[in-house]
Amino acid sequence: MRRSIATISAAVLGLALITPAAAHAAPTTGTPTQDTPLSPADKASLAAGIGVVPKAPLGAKPKGPNPFLAEVADAAKVDYSGWANYMRAQAKAKAAARLKASGLSAKAATPAVVVDEDEIDGTYGGNDSPANAQRVTGFGTGAAQFSKIRVLGSLDNEAISTPAVPAPAEDNGSIPLAGDTGIGSIRSGAVVDAQIGDGPHGRQTGDGSNDFDFYELSAPAGKTLTLKTATPTGPLDTVLLLFAPDGTLLAANDDFGLSLDSQITYNVTAAGTFYLAVAAYSGLPADPFDSGSGDGIGDPNPPTEGPYTLTMTSVSVDKDFFAIKLRPGDVLGASVKGSPAYLTVYDTVPREVHGSDQDASFIYPVASPLPGGGNAVTDYVATQAGWHYVGVSSGSGAYDITVEAYRPPLQGATPVQTLYLDFDGARVNTGIFGGAGQRDLSPFAAFLGNWGLTRADEDALIDAVTAGVTENIKKDLKASGLNANFKLKIKNSKDDPDPWGKANVSRIVVGGTIDESGVDTIGIAQSIDPGNFETEETALVLLDVLSAPADDSEASLNAYLTPASNRIAFLGQALSNVISHEAGHFFGDFHTDNEDPLPNLMDAGGTGFATLFGVGPDGVGGTADDVDVDFGDSAFLPAEGFVGTEDTLGRIVFGVTS
Repeated sequence: MRRSIATISAAVLGLALITPAAAHAAPTTGTPTQDTPLSPADKASLAAGIGVVPKAPLGAKPKGPNPFLAEVADAAKVDYSGWANYMRAQAKAKAAARLKASGLSAKAATPAVVVDEDEIDGTYGGNDSPANAQRVTGFGTGAAQFSKIRVLGSLDNEAISTPAVPAPAEDNGSIPLAGDTGIGSIRSGAVVDAQIGDGPHGRQTGDGSNDFDFYELSAPAGKTLTLKTATPTGPLDTVLLLFAPDGTLLAANDDFGLSLDSQITYNVTAAGTFYLAVAAYSGLPADPFDSGSGDGIGDPNPPTEGPYTLTMTSVSVDKDFFAIKLRPGDVLGASVKGSPAYLTVYDTVPREVHGSDQDASFIYPVASPLPGGGNAVTDYVATQAGWHYVGVSSGSGAYDITVEAYRPPLQGATPVQTLYLDFDGARVNTGIFGGAGQRDLSPFAAFLGNWGLTRADEDALIDAVTAGVTENIKKDLKASGLNANFKLKIKNSKDDPDPWGKANVSRIVVGGTIDESGVDTIGIAQSIDPGNFETEETALVLLDVLSAPADDSEASLNAYLTPASNRIAFLGQALSNVISHEAGHFFGDFHTDNEDPLPNLMDAGGTGFATLFGVGPDGVGGTADDVDVDFGDSAFLPAEGFVGTEDTLGRIVFGVTS
């Protein structure tokens, strides 16, 4: 069956008095529109988790808000790779700033307990899975245990040769035209020097629809395919895509290791044939069976062309796992230096719960003690007592892993976390979100008219929103039974005095517009904070996109309102879900995948808003088939580069405790 990859789903508060008449004139300027349809190739790129906007210079800060923290209106406008590169470039400085804020010196912060890998040097297979992981006894957060360790070891892979082989003849721009590498039949490795742009669809040599190079290779079960590009000369920014014979996208990578080169490491679970595509950034094929399915992106953003060196291997690789015992609520952080490019955590099942080939620790708040500054950084909040597993792979040679565990700071403390929902309008320093500094944001009441409501409906809608937030992040978490000490106060500006500025109060300002804030997003949080170490943070839920006309975008709540809708019920549900999403960030959650079959309150923005809003199968909000969207298990968002199952409920239920 032919399948296009487009089908693969990869402060001081200001108080304003607003009359009902004025509410109908709430500002909606700055609302993003989707007036330029995406091409099939752009849709394929986004489905693969690859951006389509011009990329920021390597390591430079991209334009717009950080998408890891934001509920963006349009994923096609987001430079995911640029933000990942920027956070990686800033990670060491941020880790140093967090260390300085803790009052510890670098020497004092270095774990004194060193664990040496006991696998014999030069061998592999001794500790290559959770089942045979090397057990580290004595680690933990209890009395007489050590909660910080350094793990020293080495990755020693099967040794093979990688002879130079000729580049396949053009046209090799699709699966049917792929060049045979001989990998899996007559060799286990190869190096190819080739070029993007020299085929019949190149910008200079052909019709300009975009040149792709496809390679055929095979591998038995148990082998690992390592596929990587190098571009020592020329402007080419590569993207790699790995396909099954039917066109299913198995893996994709844009930038790897703070470079514009790409690398895929794919563990083969069943013997088969695979097809590797090399393409230029923002120039992917819409259909891997059609070499002419590029979209011919032209000025001002032409896809780069130029030479590349492709190294491909199919070998047995070394993976090293270390078992540590955790108890419920332990907040685990790990960072690796040396050869490995991949670091992961498995839970007690065991299942992979946070795999990473990047360092996004820049996103942690200054108060977080979790380690950062490595090749790859990962974190996890344990929900069950027992053995957990930290693993490294994708490298050759020595490594140094820092593994640390902490208890949530509110555990056993008298203070309780308060979440304050501010509907009154506020003066907010939007600089913390990438905005222009102190800005006045319009109150919630200013947007009621855009939803066909009046000021007389305000109290009922605030009550519905507050009830929805309470259900999402208080009742559900308590009902999970994971944390008997779960405790959270939820207050709002209608019913309670403003507590912002007091200890252990985080707030979400519900109001304002993109123009007012200077932040181009629907919602945004100040950090992602596993363990809730910073208990006084701010998030925004802006209302111009959410209250725009129905035909503006799928992010407008009006797109789901009809005469059959219970408006108060639907608006309360949808707004409470967006608010809960932002609270989920500063309580510890990353984004989850919009395209997987499990609705989750942490599903990312950019598309699939009906799912986050809880719209049922009839496509109308506020009817009997609406869906209760909750925190729970879901896959990480592919565009953000993490791998595994994220338990968005488990990651926050222990940080909000007493």
